[in-house]
Amino acid sequence: MKRAYTTAGHIKIGIDPIKMKCLEEINCGTCDGMTYEDIAKKYPFEHSERKLDKLGYRYPRGESYLDLIHRIEPVIFEIERQADPVIIVAHQAVLRCLYAYFTCNDKAIINEVPHMDVPLHCVFKLEPQAFSVRELRYNINIENGEYTE
Repeated sequence: MKRAYTTAGHIKIGIDPIKMKCLEEINCGTCDGMTYEDIAKKYPFEHSERKLDKLGYRYPRGESYLDLIHRIEPVIFEIERQADPVIIVAHQAVLRCLYAYFTCNDKAIINEVPHMDVPLHCVFKLEPQAFSVRELRYNINIENGEYTE
C-alpha cells in the first residue's frame, strides 16, 4: 500500500490521494512478504494448490482472488456512480479484478482474471462507450517520466 500511495502522490491533479483499505493487495496471509520461490520451498503443497486454481485458492490465513473480487465490489459501485474521471493506483491483483469488471461483459471470463496482463509502469485509460469500453494504454518510462501509447 505504501508504494501505491507514494506513486499516487506523484500524480498532480489538485487533490491528495485517498487510501482505501478495500483496495489493498490480495492478502497472502502466512505467505506475506514471501516470493513465489520462497513459498514453493517452504510450503510446496500450497504452491502446487495455487497453481491448480489461482482464482479460488486461498492463502493460509489470507484470501483468494474470489475473496478480493467481493472485497472491491463496493468500490466498483462507487466508481460507476462517478461523473468525473477516477484515477486508481493499486497493485496487480486489484487492478486485474477492476480491469476485468470494466472491460469484460462475459461471466465466463472470471477464470482468466488472475492471469490478465496488467503490466507495471502502465496507465490504462478506460472510457465508457455505448456498449463497450474504449481502452488506451500509456507505457511510462520510470527514468524520465515520458510515456508512449
